[in-house]
Amino acid sequence: MTEPQPPIEPDTKDWTWVLVRPCAECGTDVSAMGPKDVAAAVRDSLPRWRAALERPHVAQRPDPATWSPLEYGAHVRDVFRVMRFRLDLMLTTENPEFPDWDQDATALEDAYAEQDPPAVVVALADAGRAFADGLEAVRRRDCERMGRRSNGSVFTVETLARYAWHDVAHHLHDVGA
Repeated sequence: MTEPQPPIEPDTKDWTWVLVRPCAECGTDVSAMGPKDVAAAVRDSLPRWRAALERPHVAQRPDPATWSPLEYGAHVRDVFRVMRFRLDLMLTTENPEFPDWDQDATALEDAYAEQDPPAVVVALADAGRAFADGLEAVRRRDCERMGRRSNGSVFTVETLARYAWHDVAHHLHDVGA
């Protein structure tokens, strides 16, 4: 059994700016992506996540302030799940407010650093495919359906897909995959 990791300083940035300009940190530009483009990118990312999570020392943090590849993988698994839920909510409800999701609290409560890497690989792939399936089923006329976070950030189905893809791509960059 591994020793519990200290908590990481929560990320308080508002990342919605990635919808209008490329990310200077990871280089990802989502501005021209539609839901089907994001679905393809998600599917293409799954082998990269598998490879990252099968590395030796996957649970080792590169430094005390940075998640390990295992923690990033568990987070991305949950990003896929949360975004699929939000996508479904947007497609079935008029302008829903998304339930809040505290990713940092989830990482601690679910002990990301102590999860079983092979189980995370399987769950991440399943959640990624489910999110991609949902995006592939989006009809063109539904791309502008809206939803919002409690902080007032408004998304369309299309911008939600873009925002989700940046998160996944950024974390691939974080783990060097």
